[in-house]
Amino acid sequence: MARTERVLFTTPFFMLFDFFILKYLFLLFGGISNWHILILTIIIGLMHFLPTLLETKKSRGITRFIARFYGFFVWCSLMFLIELIFINVFGLFISVPIGIIVLLLTAVPLFGLYNYHHAHQIKVKERTLKFENLKEDVNIVHLTDIHFGSLMHAESMKNLAEELKKLEEVCDLAIISGDLADGSCIIEEDSFMPLSDVDMPIIFSPGNHDFYPGIDNVFNACNAAGIIVLDNEQIGFKDLSIFGFSYSFDSLLPVSEQTLRDAVKEDSVNLMIYHVPQKWEEFSDLGFNLQLSGHTHGGQFHPVTFLANILLSYNMGLFERIAGGKKAYLHVSTGVGVMDYPMRWGTDSELVILKLRKDN
Repeated sequence: MARTERVLFTTPFFMLFDFFILKYLFLLFGGISNWHILILTIIIGLMHFLPTLLETKKSRGITRFIARFYGFFVWCSLMFLIELIFINVFGLFISVPIGIIVLLLTAVPLFGLYNYHHAHQIKVKERTLKFENLKEDVNIVHLTDIHFGSLMHAESMKNLAEELKKLEEVCDLAIISGDLADGSCIIEEDSFMPLSDVDMPIIFSPGNHDFYPGIDNVFNACNAAGIIVLDNEQIGFKDLSIFGFSYSFDSLLPVSEQTLRDAVKEDSVNLMIYHVPQKWEEFSDLGFNLQLSGHTHGGQFHPVTFLANILLSYNMGLFERIAGGKKAYLHVSTGVGVMDYPMRWGTDSELVILKLRKDN
């Protein structure tokens, strides 16, 4: 429900933004009546919140298409804004030919189609991590932020399952560090069923978006697909002690520090699943050797990616520190799915194979 309220709250602001973007775009070619722009803006505003309202009751192809089209349009609008600033700044010094303006504006939706395609191509990457107390090699495929919803639906889940099946002989375990669901559509019991065909254990701990469509609905769909849910729980796997720390909307920790200390096993590699790339220093000081996170999407597309790299301490990638005389890692994946806008530019939809090796 929180996501629906957010969409309803932000719709007037997006409509105001869309109105002025359309107004200044048309002014480049002589302009049109404000009433015509207002009608277009109302139609666009309906495309923003109607799919969200309808998808929470029943997901349909037409409403998913509208949601994707709107996300594509808003992304284009952001790029148009940058181009309008560029055109007006240069216009202070030189006259920008209309042919150049048309070329710049046409390039946006064409480049947008590439970014849409890129967002739906999953890339497999590898990283090697070394631990002193590891007795045998373990390969984990880390994935996060699938965001099953209006933008990434059944076909995306099937594609993900196919990519994971290709890794069955390479990886021992798959871990989803939150936001399996998006909250933009209803979650039914069979929503994640394609993952049931993957022949390796899949562990999941919830992120913030998993609560929006009802956390019980997400858990039921996980159980139906054979996904192991760690909701502030610990499980052992080979030389790993894995703790799934569920996202908390409160400032207080959902579990006590003592519970976390008790989950740390001296003779194991202690792995923390936590959706947001925060508390890494705290967790590693408690004895957790590896934290798997997501949430940021790496910024998803430029220029947001550029800003996220500046503003966030851990936006994407692998980070390392020494805690208690041992190496501690944080891996922040850019995720598999997308949020709000079905586009990627400067980031990948990724599965990352983490090769855990003995540090000789």
